[in-house]
Parts: sequence; structure tokens; C-alpha cells
Amino acid sequence: MKRILSVVMTLSLAMGLTTGCAKGQKLNVGRTAAALFISDEQEAQLGLQVKKELEEKEKIKYVEDPAVVEYVRSVATPILQAANRDRQNVKWKVNVIDDPKTVNAFATPGGYLYVYTGLLLAADNEAELAGVLGHEAAHVTGRHSAQALMLQYGQEAVIGAALGKNPGAAAQIAASLAGTGTGLAFSRGNETEADELGAKYTSAAGYDPHGLVTFFQKLAASEGKTPGFMKWLSTHPASAERVQHLNSYIAQKGLTGSNLGAERLAPIKARLKK
Repeated sequence: MKRILSVVMTLSLAMGLTTGCAKGQKLNVGRTAAALFISDEQEAQLGLQVKKELEEKEKIKYVEDPAVVEYVRSVATPILQAANRDRQNVKWKVNVIDDPKTVNAFATPGGYLYVYTGLLLAADNEAELAGVLGHEAAHVTGRHSAQALMLQYGQEAVIGAALGKNPGAAAQIAASLAGTGTGLAFSRGNETEADELGAKYTSAAGYDPHGLVTFFQKLAASEGKTPGFMKWLSTHPASAERVQHLNSYIAQKGLTGSNLGAERLAPIKARLKK
């Protein structure tokens, strides 16, 4: 069974494999494999174990200012409500990490979303923040996080980490996410799906779905200038093709939304700069 899982996951991650079904829908083979081999409950347990490792071993520091935390969660709430239409039973938890020098955000199985204050400071408006949150939420709804972890560490190690029986694997995952590692290795197909779903979620929340596009363009323009600014870009390459595809997708699907929210983000950035 492990060999079957390995073959299916490798194909789906390396090639973004999809197959057409009778009704013309697309079946993501990797997502199906992840759903078969790790349950929603196990994903939630894994997310909790990784959170403990991030706090205890990686010593991440959360923002203590309730105004900042509640602001980020208020932006995330309508996006996550839209995400729940694609995958139910996810109990989302949004955490804000106090690190103004690092522009990053990531999600782990179970609906744990982490946003660095450096990303808040880098965003020009709320729509850009919403775009990143939508993209990361899509990695959870699409089971990309569980899929990538099983490929990188193996089914047995991941489930062991979820059950608390393999703290070494949980520690490795946490170090990769928060340390100097490369984070989760998503396939090109999964990144494309996360871009598309993220745009859909942000549009449903009333935000301009081009927020992720402008954020990508900002990161690409600053590439190589500031190391900390490149953290999110290192796992989400902002190629011209990627930006073009996302713009085309937004147009084809008729995604709308006019809220930029620059006026709401400005005072939050001022608080962080203090």
C-alpha cells in the first residue's frame, strides 16, 4: 500500500496530475490520495502537533496586541467562510507571528494559518493580505498541505506525528516552515489551484481578487534586494506566466470585488511600526 501511495502522490505532485471524469469535472489524484490515507481528524491533530513544535522548539512569538490580531482575523473570517464551501469540517485557527523582518505566511493541515507581521507591513492594502490568506486557505481546502507532507516525509511518519508518536517528524516540519528550510514543496498544479481558489475566496469576501496579483508583482520587483522579503516568494515564485494565468482566470470567471481596504490596514501598520 505504501508503494501505491508513493506512486500516486509522486505523479500528482510532480506533474499536477488531473483526470477528467464523466461530468467534465477534474479529479486531483493527489488530493484523493491524501483524503484516503489521512483523515480530517488526523490532519487536525497534525496541525496541533506542528503548532506545539513551532511554539516550543522554534520559539515563534505571537503578536500580543489584540487590535492587530483581531484585525487579521476579521480579514480572514469571510475568506474562510467562502473556503468552507469547498471543504467542510475545517476548524480554522489564525495566528499572527511577531516578526517584522520576514514577509511570509503558511498553512498547515487542520486549518492552522500563520501570518508574519512582515507581510502585513509589506502589503499596500487589505486586498493583498486577503489574497495571501485566500491562497494559503486553498492549500488546506485542496489538501495540498497534507499531500505535500506525505510525499516529503511518508505516510507513516506523518500519521505518527499527528498521533504524537513521532515528535521528530513534527519537529522537522516545524523547522522547515519557520526556520531556514524551504517550507512545503507544492507542485505547480497545486500552486495554480491555490491561486485560483484564493482569488475565488477573496472575491466572495468582497475584496479585489487582483490583490494576490499585485502582491506577486511587488515581491518580484524586490527580488534579491531584501532577504526577509523573499521568504514567501521562495516557495511561491512570481513568474510572469503565473501572474498572466491568474489575471486570465479572474477575467474568465467574472470574479469581482472592489474592496481594497487600504484605509483599514494603514493604522495597523502604524501600530506595528511602533
